[in-house]
Amino acid sequence: MAELKDASILIVGAGTFGLSAALDLSLNGYRNITVLDKGSDIPSPYSAGCDINKTIRAEYEDDFYTSLALEAIAAWKTPFFGPFYAERGLVVVNSPTGPSKSENSVNRAVLTLKGRPEYPSGTLKKIKSGHDVRSIVPQLTGPMEGWHGYFNKYGGYARAGRAMAKIYATCKELGVRFILGEQDGNAVSLLFHGKRCKGVKAKSGREHLAAHTIVSLGAHVGRLIPSITPQITAKAWAVAHLELTPEQARSLAGIPVVNCRDLGFFFEPDAETGLLKLCAHRAGLTNFEVSDHGRASLPATSGRDESTATYVPSGQIPKEDEDKIAALIAATIPQFSSLPLTRKFICWCGDTTDSNFIIDYVPDTEDRSLMVFSGDSGHAFKMLPIAGRWAREVLELGEQKLERWRWKGSPEGKADEISWRFGDLQDVKDVPAWVGEEECRTEQLGGHHLKSNL
Repeated sequence: MAELKDASILIVGAGTFGLSAALDLSLNGYRNITVLDKGSDIPSPYSAGCDINKTIRAEYEDDFYTSLALEAIAAWKTPFFGPFYAERGLVVVNSPTGPSKSENSVNRAVLTLKGRPEYPSGTLKKIKSGHDVRSIVPQLTGPMEGWHGYFNKYGGYARAGRAMAKIYATCKELGVRFILGEQDGNAVSLLFHGKRCKGVKAKSGREHLAAHTIVSLGAHVGRLIPSITPQITAKAWAVAHLELTPEQARSLAGIPVVNCRDLGFFFEPDAETGLLKLCAHRAGLTNFEVSDHGRASLPATSGRDESTATYVPSGQIPKEDEDKIAALIAATIPQFSSLPLTRKFICWCGDTTDSNFIIDYVPDTEDRSLMVFSGDSGHAFKMLPIAGRWAREVLELGEQKLERWRWKGSPEGKADEISWRFGDLQDVKDVPAWVGEEECRTEQLGGHHLKSNL
């Protein structure tokens, strides 16, 4: 073990999983850790975790993840992570037009909370109407006609970007080295000696060598490890914001996360910036390209460096998603319906076919030299305080003990069959209309450009 802790470890990607791994390893005596990211700062705009806030919930259809989420929530309440956690609760509902698949998903998720000591009587409250919602959240003045679901007061959201910045600063204090930027921090290929991965080559040509390489590139992982693309589909969702005045922001302070499963969800306004973040629900946007491993969905870029890459409008979202967000505002906070939506973007995540993470060694590699730590599937950020341990355990054991987190050569299921996603996938090339503040078509990063507001 002492020899392993002195070995060189290279983490490629400083997003949710990469930062969590760097923190856990450094806190557990590993002394030779380097982290790469093509972003120029942390939180990296290429990470989906680079955000104002992320939902923290324990409701899963799978009891396995409910247990992990409860462990993570406890960790969010520790002195280190506590300043970045807001336990406001969650309103989770369907509207009368919501699909039956959504109804079934909500019901199954609630069942995993039954009998949990963390959920004593009164923690969950049924919602049968818009009136019920208003009785719980009086700041919501809209009709919310026919809304039904539940209120869970044990949950809320994390101040995502700020939490990542804290981990970054702490890791540097613990001696972790970070190499950032489009040239030296941008890994473009793996380096091998036989079947042993010896590191990566950066866009600049610089070689970063290590005994153990952990690739944590989220939706972008398929560009460095193409053989993983049958297991991970890059998908994107639309995000927009309302810019509220201090008085307007105070009027919504303390509200729970509001999630209407067939429209979208939003959070209380950020106390420092007045930004209220809203997201539209859909099955996901894809960007399928032809690769050596068949058709693969990878995040769309500007195309300047890759002939197969796809342009997407910067600062814009599909009109269909903007319409959903507008309907959500009208149903809940109609007093702000006249405000323009700003700071629009699409955010890329890496979805597996079964929503399980992938934390395993890449097949046909030797000496524990190449691990993948990816497959966020839209529910990884809540695990930020505890996820790094999972990568460390694989490193120390030399294998992944949990079948669900293993590399799956022929994964079961399809990208559009995830039980808690609703609707049909749509490729970005098939979106009929985009709307936003600008018309130019430039590079859309994997995360977004809100770092200055975090």
